[in-house]
Amino acid sequence: MGTLQQIHQWSLTHHPRWLVVLRVALGICLFFKGIFFLVNTATLEELVRGSLVANRTDWLVIFITWSHLLGGFLIIIGLFTRWAAMLNIPILMGAIIFINTQRDAFGDFELPFALIVLLLLIFFLVEGGGPISLDNFFSKHEA
Repeated sequence: MGTLQQIHQWSLTHHPRWLVVLRVALGICLFFKGIFFLVNTATLEELVRGSLVANRTDWLVIFITWSHLLGGFLIIIGLFTRWAAMLNIPILMGAIIFINTQRDAFGDFELPFALIVLLLLIFFLVEGGGPISLDNFFSKHEA
């Protein structure tokens, strides 16, 4: 049995049900942040333009917005949970760096929120979707 299979098996046997609620809440937060970025594209463009990666603002704004939307949705339903977390971790790491350099970009609550979301993404990268997820359903019902 490979290391990933051992981690997956351990996570299924040691996964309390309240973690499902936490996973869904994380997905909802990411999804609504994606909606916020979709509505406030100009604000996100200004934030990215003022950062170190100012050369590629067009595709980066689209990538950040849709990663949050798609990743949040996938985390909510528990499908490809680890992949969705892995997709959003670099974005949150970049957000923490950019928020530290531009303190008043979105408000005072943004930095602690980004830190909590980053820690939860790392946690669910390791933990996976858990027993109440589409990942688990499809692994049990393979053809």
